Amino acid sequence: MAKPRKGVAYRKLERPYTRFSKFNTLSYVRARPVSRVVRYDMGAEGKQFDYSVFLETTASLQIRDIAIESARQTSNRMLEKKLTKADYKMKLLLYPHHVLRENPLAAGAGADRMSTGMAHSFGKPIGIAAQVKTGKKLMRIDVNTPHLEVARAAMKKAQYKLPCHCLISVVKNR
Repeated sequence: MAKPRKGVAYRKLERPYTRFSKFNTLSYVRARPVSRVVRYDMGAEGKQFDYSVFLETTASLQIRDIAIESARQTSNRMLEKKLTKADYKMKLLLYPHHVLRENPLAAGAGADRMSTGMAHSFGKPIGIAAQVKTGKKLMRIDVNTPHLEVARAAMKKAQYKLPCHCLISVVKNR
């Protein structure tokens, strides 16, 4: 399988010409790739906590599902090591809807004759991404007062996996 391109190739926010309709004639994209994000809610369900720690972006861009899943795994692994599952609640606040497409280029002998334009006008779907505007909250971790620093550290680790500069903000619930 081919290695995915770098995230910088898909970072720029573009007009979403990726309508996926239940009627085939209205769909611009015939097949939609599966999201690689496994879970959106982790930790304790239905429990109230003292603080919410948010990760919010400072730029408008696209974040691929690979980066979202990587950030989720990193922060969740740290929380599970330091705390029990009853001590926190983590939620991803974005969903990748935007279908990424590219013109498939062939390599090897005779490739110069093949790549003389797009075979299909909208390109081949290769993945999905979430389109994010400035100030959008990406992730939330709810914890009680003694575990606040662990949640901040988990957000810091998740921030390194994302292709943008993010801010970590703490909000007191109640």
